[in-house]
Amino acid sequence: MSHRSRQLKVSSLARVEGEGALRVVVEDGRVERAELNIYEPPRFFEALLRGRAYTEPPDITARICGICPVAYQTSACNAIEQACGVELDEPLADLRRLLYCGEWISSHALHIYLLHAPDFLGYPDAIAMAGDHRSVVERGLALKKAGNALMDLIGGRAIHPVNVRVGGFYALPARAELAPVAEQLRRALDDALDTVRWAAGFDYPEYELEHEFLAVTEPGRYAIARGSLRSSGGLSFPAKDFLTHVSEKQVPRSTALQATLDGHRYLTGPLARYALGSGLLSVTARQAAAEAGLGAQCRNPFRSILVRGVELVYAVDEALRLIEGYERPPRPAVEVPARAAVGHGVSEAPRGTLYHRYELDGGGVIRSATIIPPTAQNQSAIEEDLRRVAGANLGLDDAELTGLCERTIRNYDPCISCSAHFLDLTVEHR
Repeated sequence: MSHRSRQLKVSSLARVEGEGALRVVVEDGRVERAELNIYEPPRFFEALLRGRAYTEPPDITARICGICPVAYQTSACNAIEQACGVELDEPLADLRRLLYCGEWISSHALHIYLLHAPDFLGYPDAIAMAGDHRSVVERGLALKKAGNALMDLIGGRAIHPVNVRVGGFYALPARAELAPVAEQLRRALDDALDTVRWAAGFDYPEYELEHEFLAVTEPGRYAIARGSLRSSGGLSFPAKDFLTHVSEKQVPRSTALQATLDGHRYLTGPLARYALGSGLLSVTARQAAAEAGLGAQCRNPFRSILVRGVELVYAVDEALRLIEGYERPPRPAVEVPARAAVGHGVSEAPRGTLYHRYELDGGGVIRSATIIPPTAQNQSAIEEDLRRVAGANLGLDDAELTGLCERTIRNYDPCISCSAHFLDLTVEHR
């Protein structure tokens, strides 16, 4: 058998967090496998939590990610509150959802405008794109600013909020304080709708995913801050059964764990949420999706930017709805007495389902912690998509194939620093 080695290397993947490597093996002109060789330095967050008080995870785990700290805080709170047998007062649950809407707005705007759109418009980065599309980039920054304003008001600051606690919040905003943010969000809704119309005009490669979808769902509304799990294959289970269905394994080529759902790869994130809950979007978001040509589900990962745009519309619309109905709760938090128990919590980070598990002793000391971020869950699916995309495009030259692989990864908005680092690419022909 003839042997030819072809290597394409990128020292650091642009417009995502982290770095790593990809090895593509081609035999007889066919891609046999694509291996993500991911270097993941140990960060020890699960170990850091052992021996800490049950009140501390919201502040500690928020530091895992500077882009989606509310997701870590919310999943942590959900798990601990479940362990302690406590449910939030509904007004407090709504306020937590409103805070989470701010994170969705900020994160989706960041990814759409600064990280993903340059791929479709032919620019190396958003700075270069701004030279020709200044007003477009300014629109994206205005959207991100609106999300940050919401997090700043409710969470105490936009990055690593300090007002979140187990059982609720340390302090509550007055209704009058929300009025300026609501005005900002009303402008943001127009910008979000324009975002979907703009992205609908992009040229998308033809590609269909084969993975099963998994997402948090909640009766009667699009799930964000709480719920149970559902898959496109018909599975339905509560957060406490997450580890019964989802397992992580170490692969020899990588320090990053890879997750499977009942033994097979799966995908979480905007495409999964949309496929399992598009009918629960607001009327405004559903109309935006229809006008953009999206059906009840979308299985083209390159069109995920459109789905994120629709979720951006929904998050702004939902935030305005929650603000309109807001009355300051009578208390900032419910009491959460410590007890010996195991708690499980899930929520929908912008990039997908985020799972937390905590084992507490009778004094509220954490005996063990498990955190499974969305990017770790999606790594196997991303790897398979890279194999298929590379296999269909082996005729491209080195620069073009590398660029396409990078685009494929950016479809998923991976927060690799939460779980791993990425990208050198080696294509090996045998």
